[in-house]
Amino acid sequence: MPYLLRVELPDVPGSLGRVAAAIGEAGGDIEAIEIVEKNLTTGTAVDDVLLETAPGVMPDSIVSACTGLAGVEVLWISRYGAGGNLFLDLEAVEALTATPHSALDELVDLVPITFRADWSLRVRRTDSDVKIVHNTSAAPEIVDGAVDWFPLSRPARLEVPEDWERWTSTLIAAAPLGDKDELILFGRRGGPAILDSELARLGHLAGLAVSIAKTA
Repeated sequence: MPYLLRVELPDVPGSLGRVAAAIGEAGGDIEAIEIVEKNLTTGTAVDDVLLETAPGVMPDSIVSACTGLAGVEVLWISRYGAGGNLFLDLEAVEALTATPHSALDELVDLVPITFRADWSLRVRRTDSDVKIVHNTSAAPEIVDGAVDWFPLSRPARLEVPEDWERWTSTLIAAAPLGDKDELILFGRRGGPAILDSELARLGHLAGLAVSIAKTA
């Protein structure tokens, strides 16, 4: 199974090449790279690297090789089973455009692989509770009880009640989906941290999905 590595590095020419070379020397074979975020204030970038390891090579060796480079920090590494590739935002938009009648539910299905998340939910607030409209197979159930997610005017990280056991240690991001009573959520168990750039991307894709659905 491939691994997903999230790494922060100096946003200067040659930095990514040094990281790629270090991964190769440590026994990793890079399959794909995606830029997740650029920070003009700190002069750094965050990249997701999909890689496979040679037999007997442990992910710790890859981490050590990367962190041995000046200015490089490994933010996350884990096994990655979402089809063995990175699914870019442009591909998600193309898939939504191909199915405008079901674009909102299609977005839910695409979000886990687009954002390297464990699951996604489309939820709607009613007069008495919150209902799941559509979900991916690994998504937890909504537990009875009030949540203060609504109304949500912009993408945000969400807090969940402490007694929601299946949501424990899960990082949640959400964006409004067409109106104040409907949201799309994704969850990552344990990490990596949800970046501001990812919130912006989620909001952009949610807005596109709503617009595409209206053309159906």
